Amino acid sequence: MSKPVVALLLAAFALPVLAQSPAIKKVPARYTSPASGSEMYLAYCASCHGPKGLGDGPVAQHLKTAVPDLTMLAAQNKGVFPKDHVAKVIRGEVGTQTHGLKDMPVWGPFFLSLNNSQEPVVRIRVANLTGHIESLQAK
Repeated sequence: MSKPVVALLLAAFALPVLAQSPAIKKVPARYTSPASGSEMYLAYCASCHGPKGLGDGPVAQHLKTAVPDLTMLAAQNKGVFPKDHVAKVIRGEVGTQTHGLKDMPVWGPFFLSLNNSQEPVVRIRVANLTGHIESLQAK
């Protein structure tokens, strides 16, 4: 890949995280289809978690807290993907070391703002994003 293409990809992945930082001018994250878990993941999660969920996104090295490897969630839960817990983390209903801190946005309120506060659409977004994260699990 050429350097300009790599720089463009890094910028695209970093925007959602940078948009949440109070020290940086806020830039709204782009709209994605609620039906596409993979599109949402790439737009909102991959900048930190990496495109394959390994915790190696381009922004990860600049954060104070290590970014978790999402591919190991099932393995860390006796082989069962913790679907409900992941959905609650995405929505900001349960805390983790990173979600909800200044370094990591909570996506529930953001998803509400994208969809004019339509809770059914937010549930679809969270379910599809959770499903995509489940598809990333190490086999």
